[in-house]
Amino acid sequence: MKEIIRVENLQRSFGVGDIEVKALKNLNLTVTQGEYVAIMGHSGSGKSTLMNILGCLDRPSSGNYFLDGQDVATESADQLSDIRNRKIGFVFQAFNLIPRTSALKNVELPMIYAKVPVKERQARAKALLEKVGLGQRLYHMPNELSGGQKQRVAIARALANEPPILLADEPTGNLDSISTTEIMNLFTELNEEGVTVLIVTHEDDVAAYTKRVLWFEDGNLLQDRKVEKQS
Repeated sequence: MKEIIRVENLQRSFGVGDIEVKALKNLNLTVTQGEYVAIMGHSGSGKSTLMNILGCLDRPSSGNYFLDGQDVATESADQLSDIRNRKIGFVFQAFNLIPRTSALKNVELPMIYAKVPVKERQARAKALLEKVGLGQRLYHMPNELSGGQKQRVAIARALANEPPILLADEPTGNLDSISTTEIMNLFTELNEEGVTVLIVTHEDDVAAYTKRVLWFEDGNLLQDRKVEKQS
């Protein structure tokens, strides 16, 4: 499989008053296309900082980040926005749906920014909602959906522009155990179809669905291990 993410000597520092806090320290990491990765660690370990950099929402203080072979660390804000829209789908703990907008319109939104023609984006949004099991909820507003259904809409929206990478930040944090199982099964299905999936989580049962765990502590990658699947 080809390399889709590579970071070299990556550092990210933040100024807190007169103190410099190093959120990531000399990180070297490679992810190949089609991997299914959990990013774990205690609060303040650097995992969310890494996710923001991988998602082109933040820049490293030093080092390099290659996304699908392209060094994105020095790209302009407009270029980063374009890269995000084409290559990365985001799923968040809080769903981040537009409240007074139907499920269908929420999923269409990234395609509007990508200038996808109206009929094509409507058809694609409908197909994605059917894919995640919400074909009967196309015109429901977020407040008419359960937490698990909202996250399904968010996943469909993340897939709208057919990105090769899906980044999920605590995607099951607001869900009950049944919804968590449903959402993780959906991520697993997407990964089996070839999507590279990276999930920030603090839950061992969520990480158990993945194939590789990266454990961070104080800005350092302490452990990089394969997930042993029970037979």
